[in-house]
Amino acid sequence: MERLNGEIRDREKIVRGVKKADSPLIEGYQIYHNFIRPHQALKGKTPADQAGIQVEGENKWVTLIQNAAQNENAKRKPPTLPK
Repeated sequence: MERLNGEIRDREKIVRGVKKADSPLIEGYQIYHNFIRPHQALKGKTPADQAGIQVEGENKWVTLIQNAAQNENAKRKPPTLPK
């Protein structure tokens, strides 16, 4: 957790808008930290890998975005009633 906080503090020095309450940059960086960035303490694994959560595909960012979009679309569809 301290490492993530340090990375965010370093990032906010060079990126405008990070201090806004509704900034998507913090959430995006958390996703990067947990699903994409390998960690030395985990022997090159991500925290998600260590927890057994696999992100399949050549580009993990694209896979995560596609999965999020599919989940959001599923939430928006009204349930169908059985006939």
